[in-house]
Amino acid sequence: MTLAFRFYKMGYCKASGAEVTAMLEKTTRINLLYDFYGPLLTEKQRAMLELYFHEDWSLGEIAGHYGISRQAVYEAVKRAQDAMIDLESRLHLLEKHRRRREIAEEILRRLEDVPEGKRVAEPLLQRLLDLD
Repeated sequence: MTLAFRFYKMGYCKASGAEVTAMLEKTTRINLLYDFYGPLLTEKQRAMLELYFHEDWSLGEIAGHYGISRQAVYEAVKRAQDAMIDLESRLHLLEKHRRRREIAEEILRRLEDVPEGKRVAEPLLQRLLDLD
């Protein structure tokens, strides 16, 4: 549970449930993009994204840690996000991963009535998905 969601549940956040859901979806998407494209970012971009999205540090906390302005942190985080979104628009690694998972789940659903087929296919599908 993210810090924003905890604050919402505790009544500290003024955002509506839909706004919190949108924030959570954005954070989840950025984290997934980071899994695929993080190694292509600079070390500093990776560090700031990790602090901001994984450790729930505020822009001010990150700025204090690096001795830079909040605006500089915001711009660095935004540039890193934009870079990952641009890479995804070109390479589609996240979308392909999502589609492979859907196909694997569909195969397993269709094999529900064929226990022997499911027993054989399930470990192979898991190995295939683990390649990502």
